[in-house]
Amino acid sequence: MTGPRALLALAVALLALAGPAAAPVAAAEPKTTLSDVEDEVMCPVCGVPLNLAEAPQADRERAFIQDLIDQGLTKEEIKAELVAEYGEQVLADPPSGGFNVAAWLVPLLLVAGLGAAAAVLLPRWRRRTPPAPAAADAVPDLDEADARRLDEDLARYR
Repeated sequence: MTGPRALLALAVALLALAGPAAAPVAAAEPKTTLSDVEDEVMCPVCGVPLNLAEAPQADRERAFIQDLIDQGLTKEEIKAELVAEYGEQVLADPPSGGFNVAAWLVPLLLVAGLGAAAAVLLPRWRRRTPPAPAAADAVPDLDEADARRLDEDLARYR
């Protein structure tokens, strides 16, 4: 079997063999980078996200993270190593359980409370009727003494 049919059969066989071998590579988790982790952890000295920190400790933490990346650890494994090394305060996001839930709930409750207050108070403020402006051509009725005093005052300024 030589010719185009043999070449086609050979190509199909090679594709069939290469398909399963390429699948694990495609399914592999993408490699973690320093910038992936850097914005999700804090500098333990500065208290700012690591991607903004400029302290020498931040440089040591970046080197530690890069060593873990070179070892092939995933982002979550790197975060776990950072917590073991520096403690919970190294994470930019607090854990989702226990007392740390207050870090998420208190701001949300404050915003909701302010929104409810605005929803109640704004219509009340809008319903208030402003005082009617005085008509420019309306002249108050003056008694005779006030009218005479007004005429005298005006005469002084003529």
